[in-house]
Amino acid sequence: MSRFFIPILTFVLQNSKIDVMSVKIITQNRKARYEYDILDTMEAGIVLHGTEVKSLRMGKANLKDSYASVRDGEVFLLNAHISPYSHGNINNHDPVRERKLLLHKKEIRKLIGKTQEKGLTLVPLKLYFKNGKVKVELAMAKGKKFYDKRQSIAKRESDRELKRILKDKQRF
Repeated sequence: MSRFFIPILTFVLQNSKIDVMSVKIITQNRKARYEYDILDTMEAGIVLHGTEVKSLRMGKANLKDSYASVRDGEVFLLNAHISPYSHGNINNHDPVRERKLLLHKKEIRKLIGKTQEKGLTLVPLKLYFKNGKVKVELAMAKGKKFYDKRQSIAKRESDRELKRILKDKQRF
């Protein structure tokens, strides 16, 4: 069976839009998936200074309490912490400055409508390099209530238990 699997896998990789090897994840916002229901995701570019890119290449970023907002027809990433570059000079960047996100006007109009009408939030999920450029994965998200969080924890625990049982059955 393994000899059939390898050619199919290479065929999928050759014909996919995104080359798997060209994406390197810098940081993820794991807390966002716990606290929000993710409805839709999109990819955006980000405007950075040179020392910020160098710091990101070292993996010094945190998206824990960050969010995005739309102002004057532009989207900004707020509270995203990118540590100052260790070998930088006096011109090093501010770690928690506002960073402009690069999106098409059509995408920005869609975001404006959804965030104002339905009360949704823009939350960054990932920060990653794609073909040498820094990208942000933004999500349209709706906040979970306390009981929703409890249900997601219970579901995760039951899934773990089910996997454990299936694993034990396969041993025999």
